[in-house]
Amino acid sequence: MLAAMDMVTLDDIRAAAIRIAPVALRTPLLSQPWFTERELWLKPENLQHIGAFKIRGAYNAIAALDDGARARGVVAYSSGNHANAVARAAKEFGIPATIVMQESTPRVKVEATAAHGAEIIEVPMAEREAVAHEIAERRGLALVPPFDHPDVIAGQGTIGLEIATDMPEVGVVLVPVAGGGLASGIGVAMKALCPDARVFAVEPELAADTAAGLLAGHRVHWPAEQRARTIADGLRTEPSELTFAHLREVIDGVITVSEEEIRASMRLLATRARLVAEPSGAVSAAAAFFHGGELPAGRTVAVISGGNVDPALLAEVLVSTPRAGVAGA
Repeated sequence: MLAAMDMVTLDDIRAAAIRIAPVALRTPLLSQPWFTERELWLKPENLQHIGAFKIRGAYNAIAALDDGARARGVVAYSSGNHANAVARAAKEFGIPATIVMQESTPRVKVEATAAHGAEIIEVPMAEREAVAHEIAERRGLALVPPFDHPDVIAGQGTIGLEIATDMPEVGVVLVPVAGGGLASGIGVAMKALCPDARVFAVEPELAADTAAGLLAGHRVHWPAEQRARTIADGLRTEPSELTFAHLREVIDGVITVSEEEIRASMRLLATRARLVAEPSGAVSAAAAFFHGGELPAGRTVAVISGGNVDPALLAEVLVSTPRAGVAGA
């Protein structure tokens, strides 16, 4: 069992909001009147300076370190956006950062991380965490995990704080899920501030371990090679013990979306909402666009978690044949 002190509270999220205010953009809620199936707003975290929500949790975790630990530097493991966030946050604090990335990470994310001055070590996906822990111990660096830490969860939860402030009457909130830090943090904030709102996690059908786990009542492991099949490269991780405990408390359901629906949603976001979303960032919109019948009625907010997409993939998606069945598709 987790100690009560490990579970994130609304006070933790409010403290994180103060810490991250100098660096994280307070993203707006963008109404989508073209979508006629329900009242829909998008929370565009792709507009963050690093192109994704991850700056919130990374900066909060580093800011919360004591001065001595922070000065020695940090290490992180990530498929891309967390890597970029930790590198950017470390640069803001003037400290060194070492990032362990999987070899299959899109080059756009590797290059963005390197641009902040971080040392990058590329390894197979299944080895990232172990290598990062070994480096942390050997070099005496603070490990900043992508989701498995209360300070990271609290930082991501500031998105929920903003949604609750801007739309206290929200009925449905759709959040991408993989490791679970984002959905956990947003869920904690929403349940505390908008208890009548329903929070749904969204994940690809090809990496639906969270849906399987919540249905079973315990974490369910999917092999890395199985999760790697999805185009949503940022959603190939699994919840930790800490995040799964949060998800069980604050998530009302899980929607799974197909690869075709993810691609169609990227296209709709680009052509109708004028937002560039990476596959992982588009899954929440895919739940609204294609799975409305599985959702309760009410004002709906879909969190667009990131926009760091490989240009070649974006071009391919934009010219592919539209899927029928949704307004504007």
